[in-house]
Amino acid sequence: MLTLPQKPPTTPPSKQLGLRRALLIGIALLAGPLILPSTAHAMTPPQNELTFFAFDNHSIPFSRNLSLTMNRPVKFAENPVLPRGEAGAPDHFGVQFYGSVVEDQGKFRMWYVAMDEEFKNWPNVDPTIFRVAYAESSDGIHWVKPKLRLVDYRGSTQNNLIELLPSPLGMINLKVIRDDVDPAPARRYKMILHTWSVGDDGKGGRGTLAPLVSADGFTWHPVKNIHPLKGRLPISEMFLPEHHYEAGSGLYQWQGMYYITGQSNSGHFQHGTTPYSGREVLIHRSADFDHWEPSAHVAFLREGQSGKSFIYGEGEETHEGISVWNRGNVLLGLSGIWHGGKDWPDRTIDLGFVISNDGLHFREPLTEWVIFPRGPDGAWDQGGLIQGQGFANVGDQTYVYYGAWDPRPEVAKVGYPARGGVGLATLERDRFGSLSPRVSGAPADLTTTTIELADGSNPKFFINADGLGTDATLRVDLLDAREQPIPLASGDHAALIRANGLRTPVLFPNVPTLPAAVRLRVSFDGSDSSSIKVSALYIVPGT
Repeated sequence: MLTLPQKPPTTPPSKQLGLRRALLIGIALLAGPLILPSTAHAMTPPQNELTFFAFDNHSIPFSRNLSLTMNRPVKFAENPVLPRGEAGAPDHFGVQFYGSVVEDQGKFRMWYVAMDEEFKNWPNVDPTIFRVAYAESSDGIHWVKPKLRLVDYRGSTQNNLIELLPSPLGMINLKVIRDDVDPAPARRYKMILHTWSVGDDGKGGRGTLAPLVSADGFTWHPVKNIHPLKGRLPISEMFLPEHHYEAGSGLYQWQGMYYITGQSNSGHFQHGTTPYSGREVLIHRSADFDHWEPSAHVAFLREGQSGKSFIYGEGEETHEGISVWNRGNVLLGLSGIWHGGKDWPDRTIDLGFVISNDGLHFREPLTEWVIFPRGPDGAWDQGGLIQGQGFANVGDQTYVYYGAWDPRPEVAKVGYPARGGVGLATLERDRFGSLSPRVSGAPADLTTTTIELADGSNPKFFINADGLGTDATLRVDLLDAREQPIPLASGDHAALIRANGLRTPVLFPNVPTLPAAVRLRVSFDGSDSSSIKVSALYIVPGT
C-alpha cells in the first residue's frame, strides 16, 4: 500500500525546483540504490472501486442534452523533469521515455532508455547501445539518478544503469509493472522489452519480445534461459512467432491475464482480418508471463486506416502501441498520432488519448483528439512526442509523463542529434473530460450501466463535479437494473449535490436493502445547470 504523505506544489518556483534538485542529486552521490522518503500525497482508492469517466460511453451509455468536453493536461513549466545526463553519463546523448513510472511503496520509480553518442552510428552498431536506466522521486516532480553500482560503463559502476542478466540484451522500448498477485518474491517486478531477433547467419532480424522479472527492480532475469548474440535474440529462443513486433509499448494485467501492446503491421504479417495500411496497435497475451500466445488482436486503428493504401510511414498512422493506466474496471492510454510524409523532414508525432473497457478494444473519446501536441520548434519536445507508461493521481492532481523524439532529422545526411527527456503534465484529478448540458433549463441527465452488488453489501458512491451552486444542482437517483426507482433512494429521497468537489460523497441515508444490480441516474437541475461539469463517478460496490 502507498502511504498518504503531504501533497507537493503543482508548479513550484524555479528557484525552489533548482535547490531541491541540487540537494537530491547531492544525496544521490553518497550511496545507492537510494530509497527516498515519501512526500507525495498518493491517494489510494479501495481496490474494488469502479471509475466511470464522463467520456466512457460504455459505463455511461445513456444521456440526454449533454455535451462532452475533453481537457488537455498542462505541460509543467520546468520540463523536462528528467533531462539528459551530464557529459560522460550513459544518458548524456539521449533520454528516451519508452519506459515506465511506477508508484511503489510511497515513492515514484522510473525506468527509461539511456543513450550516449554511440547512437549516432545506429543502425550500424549492435543494439546494446540502448541501456536501461533508473531514476526515482519522492514527489513525482524532483527526480534523482542514484549510483546503483551494478553495471560497468566506461570503467566505472558509478551510474544509474540497471542490470540485465545473463548478458546485455539490446532494446529500444520497455515497460515495467509491480505485480503483487504473483506469490514469488523473485518475480515481484515484471518488464517487457522490445528487442530484436537474429538468424542463424548472424544477421539482424525483426523486432520481438523479451519478458524479464526482478525481485527489486534493479537486477533483472529473463523468464527462461536465453543466449543473446550481440544483443539480439536467436530465432530459436523467441517468445513470439517471427513477425515484426515492437512489443514494449504497454504492459498490464487484466482479468487474470498479462497483455502487451506494440506496433506492427498485422495486415502484412497476417494477424489482421480486414485490409488497412500502416502501423497499428497489436496485442499479445499470456496466462503466466512466461509463455505468450502466438495469435494476436488488432486493438486500435486510427480513423481512415481501414481500406486505405499508402506506403508505411507516409500516411496518418498509429505510432508504437498504447501505454496504459489500469484503473481496475477501465484502461486509459496514450497512443502516438503519426503524421506521415514522403521523407523524414515531413514527419511529426502528437499523442492521442484512448480508453478500453475490456482490455482488448481501444477507442478514442473524441476522434483524432490530441491530448499532447508536440512542442514548437526550439522547445525540448519539438517535432514529436512518445508515450511512456506513467500516470498517477497525486492529491488533487493527475500526473501524466511523456517523452520527446523529433523524427524530422532521422536521415543519414543530417545524422542523429541529441534528444529526449521526460516531461510532466498535470490536470485536476481525473478531469480528462466532462459532461455539461447543451441547453440550460432543458432536461439533462445521464444513466450508468448496471453495477453488480454482493449480497448484503454497503455500496458507496462519489462524484467528481464542478460548476455547482445555488442555481446548479445535481440530483442522483438510485435505480434497479431495469431502471425502476428504488424506494427511499430516488424521487424525493434522491441525493442532492450542491458543492463542487473531486470526490464528493453521494449519500442515501435511508436506503433499504438493495437489489443485486443497480444504476445511477444523474440529473442536471437549475437555471444555471449548463455551468455544471461532471467528470467522473466512483463506486465502491461493497464493504
